Amino acid sequence: MNDIIERMRSGKRISETDSDFPRLCEEIENTKRLVVELNTGYHTPDEVRALLERIWGQPLDASVRMFPPFYTAFGKTTRVGKEVFINFGCTFLDQGGITLEDGVFIGPGAKILTEHHPEEPALRHRLLVKPVIVRRNAWIGAGAMIMPGVTVGENAIVAAGAVVTKDVPDNTVVAGVPAKILRKIKE
Repeated sequence: MNDIIERMRSGKRISETDSDFPRLCEEIENTKRLVVELNTGYHTPDEVRALLERIWGQPLDASVRMFPPFYTAFGKTTRVGKEVFINFGCTFLDQGGITLEDGVFIGPGAKILTEHHPEEPALRHRLLVKPVIVRRNAWIGAGAMIMPGVTVGENAIVAAGAVVTKDVPDNTVVAGVPAKILRKIKE
């Protein structure tokens, strides 16, 4: 199974015709079971972190905090730094790869999406993926959506409800649908 995960972490897609596709489906089912376990009943912060380590396939620093519920279908291409906080009800579609650097805050109900589909109806069943990177100390507001291929810059703030379709420069505040730069961060 590790070879599938490493292929995906390196940006290689596994299509339905790939001989490893059934193993990828098994991994997705395993992740779904872990997500249900995470979202059912009370868990201490250490128990939440232990489940996330299994979902994300990486050891997490003791400073990482999350308030379930949390939703993801794959998990193994999410990378999380230190002092990351993820609030209630977030969704990560991560087959394209999600990186949360140190000190990132994610507000309640935020969505980070690395997966999308072609516009053309005949091709729409295909999955297209692009990575999302959230740089150090960035803050993603409640209900914001970060779309495939976006990098949110260091110290940036994405306002609540924003839909981010383009990269966000360091030290800026963005808001709206689609998100636009409002101003630089106050010193």
